[in-house]
Amino acid sequence: MIRISRLTDYGIVLMSYMAAHPDRVHNAAEVAADAHLPPPTVSKLLRLLTREGLLQSHRGVKGGYLLARRPEDISLAGIIRALDGPIALTTCTTSSPGDCEHEPVCPIRGHWRRINLAIRAALESIPLSEMTPPASAGFFRTVSSAAGEREPICPGAAAPDGEAAADTAATAPR
Repeated sequence: MIRISRLTDYGIVLMSYMAAHPDRVHNAAEVAADAHLPPPTVSKLLRLLTREGLLQSHRGVKGGYLLARRPEDISLAGIIRALDGPIALTTCTTSSPGDCEHEPVCPIRGHWRRINLAIRAALESIPLSEMTPPASAGFFRTVSSAAGEREPICPGAAAPDGEAAADTAATAPR
């Protein structure tokens, strides 16, 4: 199975959330609460995405994070690379040749490279703006908590009572 890590999946969700409000400064606690993700995980992701140049960090009372570039200028591939490293299906498709002992004699190495390039190109062609639902769709829907308060939940995520959010499949950012 070819898959991105859970941390990268969460990172794409967070970046999509921020892209829905690109001019707003977001603090880690707000983003964690809205996405229903553990604050330490969100803080780690925000630090990594900042270090990789996808977010800007602002200190102070009104500090937080914002996108470093317009959502149209951030590719899905860029987010994946920032969090998971190089996009490579096999070790011979990385930019560091020689990692595989069979590389010099592998009869399908060139085919893997071609496949890897196609996948990378597809991910490069998808901007963050396309991963963000329109504002009218509402990125987060709300549910009532036990205390009667309305809480936002990420589309497709489990509701606080453990049931899946069934009506959000069409607007899920993933």
